[in-house]
Amino acid sequence: MPGATSAAQQGPAHVEEPVAYDAILLAGFGGPEGQDDVIPFLRNVTSGRGIPDERLEEVAHHYRHFGGISPINEQNRRLKAALEAELASRGIDLPVLWGNRNWDPYLNDALDEAKAAGHTKLLAIATSAYSSYSSCRQYREDFADALADTGLGDGDHAIQIDKVRQFFDHPGFVQPFIEGVQDGIAQLEASVSGLDRTTQVEVLFATHSIPSTDAAKSGPAERGFGEGGAYAAQHRAVAEVVMREAGAGDVPWQLVYQSRSGPPSMPWLEPDVNDAIEALPAAGRKAVVIVPLGFVSDHMEVMWDLDNEALETAEQHGLAAVRVPTPGTHPAYVAGLVDLVLERVNGTPASERPAVTSLGPWYDVCRPGCCENVRLGFRPALAGIAP
Repeated sequence: MPGATSAAQQGPAHVEEPVAYDAILLAGFGGPEGQDDVIPFLRNVTSGRGIPDERLEEVAHHYRHFGGISPINEQNRRLKAALEAELASRGIDLPVLWGNRNWDPYLNDALDEAKAAGHTKLLAIATSAYSSYSSCRQYREDFADALADTGLGDGDHAIQIDKVRQFFDHPGFVQPFIEGVQDGIAQLEASVSGLDRTTQVEVLFATHSIPSTDAAKSGPAERGFGEGGAYAAQHRAVAEVVMREAGAGDVPWQLVYQSRSGPPSMPWLEPDVNDAIEALPAAGRKAVVIVPLGFVSDHMEVMWDLDNEALETAEQHGLAAVRVPTPGTHPAYVAGLVDLVLERVNGTPASERPAVTSLGPWYDVCRPGCCENVRLGFRPALAGIAP
């Protein structure tokens, strides 16, 4: 495992050796912060796919609707500040560096900042909780690219990058959704007279759709997750926990998908959130709670696809609807991310790591062949065993 600290270089599933990290690398997706940024940003996101600007403009109108500004960078500024405050409150002396995959500040900038400060052992937190190519391996590929681009992966003072485990079932990530479902159902019961939660309310857990072939490759093949791979299995497992812990075991729910962007001929995970909403009245539903389970903050896919399109679909079909918050800077989420850092700092045994589903705790070091990009194959990636 090139580019990893000595504790992770042999590729254990869970690193149970303490590591004296110098800094935390908060890795974001990135987003435009003005109208002039929109098309260049989308070119970055779709690099290598040969998509002309005319087609990119079809997506750009989502951003232009909000002044060309994605909320994601501001969300990460707030998360960075919240992490710094949480670390300081616990007496943990680790600076937080921030770099994005697709927009300023880039990962290369964060590595240059690390070099200037003399930091050589970084622990990365990717702002994505689940396992798939786009939500895990692509971040790891970008770490490798950033080390190669900056030339900081070699030499006596080479930078090493480890990564915290995927945190889909860490209690700090899940708690905000539990509270959101409780509050969402309560809001609907208060606003719709005589509402029967067991037959007239449905909870839709929404996440980003991905190509079915990529979903099937998510997670280690030997785990045998079947259709939808680890990506779908992780979401379903977390949704079950949320409903149980929210005291909503008597309320119907389903996992739905959003934001697909591939050609119609390519199968993507379904059902689409809007199709699911359209079918609810026929099942006797009068109200819907929309839970953005696949997202850590309110970025464009949440604001446009849920707050705009999904809520509009609900209104058109006579449904009362509530969209619950993403974790954002919820205290439990922020504290949970720091707990994940301390797992690696202290070398916490896997048996002592919290996980609210039977699927975790997930791996510190991604397993061979995990989350292959079916279209492009395997590229060099850090924090995992080749390929």
